[in-house]
Formats: sequence, C-alpha cells, structure tokens
Amino acid sequence: MNLHKLFTMQRALDQYIQSNKQVKEDVFIKKGLALIVELAELANETRCFKFWSEKGPSERSVILEEYVDSIHFILSLGIEKELEDLEEWPLEDIEGDLTALFIGTNKSILTFLEEPTKIHYEKVWIMYGAIAGKLGFSSADVLQAYIAKNEMNYERQKNGY
Repeated sequence: MNLHKLFTMQRALDQYIQSNKQVKEDVFIKKGLALIVELAELANETRCFKFWSEKGPSERSVILEEYVDSIHFILSLGIEKELEDLEEWPLEDIEGDLTALFIGTNKSILTFLEEPTKIHYEKVWIMYGAIAGKLGFSSADVLQAYIAKNEMNYERQKNGY
C-alpha cells in the first residue's frame, strides 16, 4: 500500500491538533506511549492472549478501528522524525501466532522510540502488517478505516475531545 496519502492526511491532522491545543513541546515520546497503549487496546479487543476466558474477540469492525488508531500514531511518529519518505508499506512474513506478533510489535516500537532510525521505523510497519495479515485485514480495509477514523478525529477535536 502506498503511504503518501496517509502521511499527508496525518500531517494535516497533527498540525490541526497541535495548533488548536497550542502544543509547543516535543511530543515524540508521548506519541510513542500512545502507540504502545493503542497496541495494547488492540490486543485486548482480539483477546488472543486470554486463555482463561471463553469470551471471543470483539466484532471485526471494533478490532479494525483499534488497529487504525495505531496507524495514526505510527504515521505521526514518522512525521516527527522526518521519515515520511517511506513510500510503500514494507511487508515481510513474520512467524508466530497473534500473541507473539503483539509482543514482537511492542519490542519494535520500543526499539524505534530509543533509536528512531528508518530501519527501526520500517520494522514497526512490518510488524503491524503482519498483525493485519493475521487479522485478515486487507490494504483496502485499513485505508478505508483510516480515512473514516481520521474524519472522526477532526470531529472530536471540534467538539472538545
């Protein structure tokens, strides 16, 4: 999937929020923590690790919305570190079940936050791509859900979120 449109949309949203909220500080680490929280919320909705529970995962639409919440922050972190020249979503086959993918993704995020290089940034994308694959989300699913959530985020900001 081409990421140019998503970076453009995310940059506009970030500028809108930071201007309206009068953000003057460096928020890279705060956005990084937000991404970790969103990853945990996604894992929680899949319930992949809840071996003790008989309750199944949330509805696909809920899981997809949680998934794209993370995409907002991945894009935003890339913009912060001037890595939006990443044109295509890098894909790679990653072994393991969903639980292992969540652990690996968390590690890749922490590595990127400690050393924000393009290689580490691409690894975050690769891990999220692997999660999308395990969840059965296509590029079109992710793009459509991202656009819808982006619009919702503007509405939230206009309504004092």
